Amino acid sequence: MSFPTPSPAEWKALAEAALDGKSLESLVHLDADNLIVRPLYAGATGVETVIAPRPERTDGEPWDLRALVEGDDAETVNRAVLEDLGGGATSVVLAGGVLADSDPLRVALQEVALDRIGIGLDAGLDGPDAANALAVAAKGWPAARLMFHMDPISAFAETGAASRSIGEHLTLAANTAARHAGAYPEATFFLASGRVVHEAGGSSAQELAFAAANAVALIRAGLDAGMTAAAAVEGVVLSVAVDHAHFDGIAKLRALRLMWRTLSRAFGHEVPARIEARSSRRMLAARDPWPNLPRLTAAAFAGAVGGADAILLDGFTRAAGLPDVFARRQAVEAQRTLRQTGQVADPAFGSWYLDHRTRELAEAAWAEFQIIEAEGGLVEALHGDLIQSRVTRARALLERAVRLGAQSVVGATDLVDPSPLPVVVSPPPERAPLEGGDACAPLAPIRLATPAENRKVAR
Repeated sequence: MSFPTPSPAEWKALAEAALDGKSLESLVHLDADNLIVRPLYAGATGVETVIAPRPERTDGEPWDLRALVEGDDAETVNRAVLEDLGGGATSVVLAGGVLADSDPLRVALQEVALDRIGIGLDAGLDGPDAANALAVAAKGWPAARLMFHMDPISAFAETGAASRSIGEHLTLAANTAARHAGAYPEATFFLASGRVVHEAGGSSAQELAFAAANAVALIRAGLDAGMTAAAAVEGVVLSVAVDHAHFDGIAKLRALRLMWRTLSRAFGHEVPARIEARSSRRMLAARDPWPNLPRLTAAAFAGAVGGADAILLDGFTRAAGLPDVFARRQAVEAQRTLRQTGQVADPAFGSWYLDHRTRELAEAAWAEFQIIEAEGGLVEALHGDLIQSRVTRARALLERAVRLGAQSVVGATDLVDPSPLPVVVSPPPERAPLEGGDACAPLAPIRLATPAENRKVAR
């Protein structure tokens, strides 16, 4: 039996009837990038189809299920690494004092097969020193899947300080990459992240533009250090944040693939993007962290459907402190439950809304990237407080939406539990303050739940 298909006019009439007579146009709104978001999309809008498949993996996994382990004690870190790998993680990113030297790193990586398990670093401006320590610790594993993840500009932008000029930090990172490229052919060296913009309250296009400009700065530094264009381009991993707004996360990842296609082609070596999607920290609540679980699951969904090559979720208690084994296990399990989405090369293919959103977001981000390049590149734009001023405006819109109730943080601004269940956390590693070499206005991270959490809970 076949049923008649309503015409576009009939669909519109049905929708407006459900809105008690309001027009569909009343649901149209502008986002922080001044992009129009419509309530209804159709093929008649003339949206160009976007094809942004995740590259096929040789290990049969849909994506690299990545875990974050932070700590200063090597034996404690090693236990956490083995627990996460035993729970289903396929790679690990290390952060904290354990990166200070090759000896604690060796202890932290005991019983880890470095030719099968990817090991990444999150060392900020100490990235080159941590990279050297990891290279020594991995000696004897020429096929080690090392991810040095050097990203000096993001670290500088977040804190607004560096021990030497940020140009020198870039050069040091590039020289370190060039030195280890021959010994570790399976390694990646640079992390061109835009997450610092997201965590500071910036818009999606601003985050994508920062990631693109970061990649350009890192590749140029690599070329100046003597790397070939192929080695410099292939040594880059892109990184953006995903949060509970999963449709925007999907579009953001797909837009980044489009942008990278053009960027890599400009350097004469077009290759598919490698993208790490990390869960947003600005969306997390600290006082009552349990509602973070569905938020993190939605973020993982965005990464999975958006085609991320690797997904890294924080433990749901991360806003309150370092997660325990239970919280870390939930971060892994949230991804394991979504593995079936990875059986499709591009699950978002054919969605009129997502194709439209992807294309518009890519164009807005590319325009913002061109502005940064016209301002002299990412470093000069940061020194001139140009990026920071634009992010400040986007953050103000976001915080206003939360304050007025247009956007909620469940458990903090809405549906507040006056007596949340306790959780187990430990203090995060402390970072020594940086002095001396360089400075800019910081892109300091925010949490949207903080104002509500600072107010007394009504009883």
